[in-house]
Amino acid sequence: MPVFGFHASHEQHAPSVLLEAVRHAEEAGFAAAMCSDHFAPWSEAQGHSGHSWSWLGAALEATSLPIGVVTAPVQRHHPAVAAQAMATLAEMYPERFWAALGSGEALNEHVTGDTWPRKEVRDARLLEAVDIIRRLHDGQEVSVDGHLRVDRARVWSLPESRPLLFGAAVSEATARAVGNWADGLITVNQPVEALQKVVSAFREDGGDKPVYLQVHLCWAETDEEALEIAFEQWKTNVFGSALAWNLETPDQFEDAARFVRPADVRQSVMVSADVDQHVVWLREYAEIGFDHIYLHHVGEDQAEFVRVFGERVIPAVAS
Repeated sequence: MPVFGFHASHEQHAPSVLLEAVRHAEEAGFAAAMCSDHFAPWSEAQGHSGHSWSWLGAALEATSLPIGVVTAPVQRHHPAVAAQAMATLAEMYPERFWAALGSGEALNEHVTGDTWPRKEVRDARLLEAVDIIRRLHDGQEVSVDGHLRVDRARVWSLPESRPLLFGAAVSEATARAVGNWADGLITVNQPVEALQKVVSAFREDGGDKPVYLQVHLCWAETDEEALEIAFEQWKTNVFGSALAWNLETPDQFEDAARFVRPADVRQSVMVSADVDQHVVWLREYAEIGFDHIYLHHVGEDQAEFVRVFGERVIPAVAS
């Protein structure tokens, strides 16, 4: 049975709220946590975007949970600086910190003023970033002059064991590609058949390395309320990667979402007031073979979600 974790959505909540939520999640029976790394939310309704690295130190200190982050060490975060941040957290909290690396989204990366490159360039510089970070975590001095530039960098404070670097992937093609280098895979909820294909694609080169899943869900007292909350908070998050990775501001996401209907959000969010239905959905995901499943309630009331799912959902899925 997988480990069930709590997802801290920095786009939707103030960092102080998320710190309290992750404390409560541990008390309620969640056994792990992860967070997003954004510079901006996808919409005004979400309305937040705290600095994930600042928060990670506080969250690791405030709990005993293993905690990871999905990040893009390619533009907004220089890979040498990202490697230093990862090493510091891994040194202070051994075996508890991991990072999932992706090629980034224009929403977050455009703030540097640098050009947002084509997908093939984004993919190439991610591979460069992985190599740079791994070499720095091995104690090497690194200089690179490619898509990314590094000049005689060395990370001086290293952990006893380097943090795991997962690959973030949604499609089969990306999952297959990250299997070549990643210590594990993290993906997001899709129909079961699609997730099975993503995991199988990763397994081609990734073998039996761990696979993690982030599940977007919405629970409320009634189905109508749950769908209303999901629509209000997540209607800007239903687009395919060709669009989602290239829009640059919350205003652009909101403009793209003008014709999204409430029912459309069900493609991305598991919406139900019935906790037993959530148990069924999570059991289906567990049967695919995920090692960790992180629950992301897209609503604003994290305290009640943590209480109810800690009492009624996680024990039921594990039984």
